[in-house]
Amino acid sequence: MSSLRRGWRALTWYVTGVLGESDYQRYVAHLRRVHPDAAVPTVGEFWRDRYAAQDADPGARCC
Repeated sequence: MSSLRRGWRALTWYVTGVLGESDYQRYVAHLRRVHPDAAVPTVGEFWRDRYAAQDADPGARCC
């Protein structure tokens, strides 16, 4: 049973990493650690800002 549980946790960790869910959690942790007085954006605000920044500066993307 414990190996099944470990497998499930590993799969969950992988999927959330691929989907970017952990990005918001890391950003909030960074804000609280480095900028404790800054307002923490909602999940929606975080993703809107992130996609807007990617569209403004596509970097190495081809399109």
